[in-house]
Amino acid sequence: MTGLVLKLGPKERVLVNGAVIENGDRRARLNIVSPEANILRLRDAIHPEEVNTPVRRVCYIAQLVLSGDADPDEAKMQLLRGIEQLSQVLSDRDSRSILAKATSHVLDNKHYQALKEMRGLLPREARLLAAHS
Repeated sequence: MTGLVLKLGPKERVLVNGAVIENGDRRARLNIVSPEANILRLRDAIHPEEVNTPVRRVCYIAQLVLSGDADPDEAKMQLLRGIEQLSQVLSDRDSRSILAKATSHVLDNKHYQALKEMRGLLPREARLLAAHS
């Protein structure tokens, strides 16, 4: 079976196409087979006051699409512009690979996958910002 596999802990919440779903008392595994479903783990959500770095801004835009709070077509240009700007600063091979994958996912309207890729840059960005402060 293809699609997204969500492994949820007890009482973990997830947003699926705008509806908040809470898991029961035991761990659960869900197979999301609808390719166009918008999924966001609420534990992974970035809150508006936390959008204070370039990578977090790009992640937040993708998150807004997944939550239904942003139009995917309008967000696409913002996401691509943000990724392009990051590629001018994050020039190492690993970062370039992540940014290329994220770009591909945005172009394919796979916002969850784009967000997942971009989240991989958060630790690197934190290290760079800590080194310059």
